[in-house]
Order: sequence, then structure tokens, then C-alpha cells
Amino acid sequence: MFFIIGLLIVILSVFGGYVGGGGHLGVLWMPFEYLIIFGAAIGAYIIANPKHVLMHTGSALGKMIKGSKYDKEAYLELLSLQYTIFKLSKSKGMLVLESHIENPFESELFQKFPIIYNDAHAMTFLCDYLRMMVLGAENPFEMETLIDEEIETHHKEEMHISHAIQAIADGTPALGIVAAVLGVIHTMGSITEPPEVLGHLIGGALVGTFSGVLLAYGLFGPVAASMGAVFEAEIKYYQCIKVGLLAHMQGNAPSVTVEFARKALLSEVRPTFFEVEEATQNAPTL
Repeated sequence: MFFIIGLLIVILSVFGGYVGGGGHLGVLWMPFEYLIIFGAAIGAYIIANPKHVLMHTGSALGKMIKGSKYDKEAYLELLSLQYTIFKLSKSKGMLVLESHIENPFESELFQKFPIIYNDAHAMTFLCDYLRMMVLGAENPFEMETLIDEEIETHHKEEMHISHAIQAIADGTPALGIVAAVLGVIHTMGSITEPPEVLGHLIGGALVGTFSGVLLAYGLFGPVAASMGAVFEAEIKYYQCIKVGLLAHMQGNAPSVTVEFARKALLSEVRPTFFEVEEATQNAPTL
């Protein structure tokens, strides 16, 4: 939603200001200039990036437009799930979790927490480390190192797309200059034409420079930054899981464990202590 609003503000400000100053929009319609810029940008993106980046660019753009799905409600659910899991393991032992983590998508427990249940990657992440704990992993420091490594790897994979789009943003002004130079070459081939024709051709060439700069700083650059912010917000979800797991391994009570995890959250999505307390008291149980 905010992406659409921001894009509309950019378009209305630039073109509205141009028209308000006496400009004519028809002059800016130079389809072949846009073909040069967009075509070269897409080609460069394909050349510069591996297959997995190209394959996931569309889904990453979808995430960016929708914004982070991890809001306060999602974190309340996650903290409630952690509380339920750790309370169950404290009272009946870690082995009681084995049937749930081996088949998490068939588990009655996880089905009661729909947000994380429908997030395959987060479910796999949580169950992998619970499985290690069931198998006897007891050293929280070794576990922390391993979790940090996986989170960092996942973060780099996602940020690769953001960095790739930022690289296109950095190169688009130069592609605009390429379009402008080609327009000038075309103009020089028509030097015998009357001034009004030459003026139109020169204006068309300058549209290339204008378009390249506008696309770089009004579209591609902001898209890359927004995408990076969404990925950063997603990483916090996994860090919340990590903090809860480590606090449990260190022997804390379930209520203390989820408080550790709550403190790891950003302020705009962090529920209060009392909200978490109410949520955990009303959390589904087996």
C-alpha cells in the first residue's frame, strides 16, 4: 500500500510539476527511448545475476509491495507457540515434542497457530532446532553459533535480490545517457531539417537522460531500499525464535523464556508484557 502511495506521489509530483510549468506531456512520449533503457536494464539484470535470483525476483517484489507479514499479531502468536512448546517440554520432557516436529504440517499443535503454520520456512527453521534439542543438543553457545550462521546465510540470499536491483538503479542513469547519445546521433543525421524538427529530435534525446535519472532515483532505488527493509523485518522473526530457543536451553521458565524473545523485537511490532501474558494464558494446548 505505501509503495503504491509513494509511487503515485513521485509520478504526480514530477509530471504534475512539468505540466504546471507549461510543459506538454506528449513531448515525453518517446517509446524507443524507453525501450533502450528498459531493455538494456533487463538484459543487464539477467547477465549480472544467477538463476536463483532471477527466479525469485518476482516473489521478492510481491513481498515488498505487501510489506512485512510479521506484525504484532504474528509475534504474539509466535511467543504463544514458544510458551506452549517450552511449557510442554518442561512438564513432560523434550521427547513429547518428537511426533510434532517430525511431521509439523500434520501436527495438531502447530495447526492451532495458523500464521507460522502457513510459513513453511519458519516452521522448518523452528522444528530443525527443536529436533536437535530432542536428540540431545545441550550447549546453548554452540547452538547460537549454528543458528546465527543459518540466519546470516538466509539473509544474504534474500538481500542478494535487493542488491541486484540497487545495482540496476545505479546503472540506469548511464543507460539514460546511452539513449540520449543515440538520440543525438539520430539528430545529427537530420541536421538539414528545419529548426522545429531538430528541436523535437533534441528534446527526444534529452528524454532519455530524464527517464534514466527518474527511474533510478524515483523507482529502482526506492524499490531496492524497501525490499531490504522487508527482508530485515523478516530476519527479526527468526531472531525471536533463536532467542526463545536459547533461553529455554539455559533452563529458564517458559514465561521468562518468552520475555527474552519479546525483548528481541523492534518497538513497532513488540507486544507489551501484559499482552504477551494474556496471549500465553489463552494459548491453545493439547
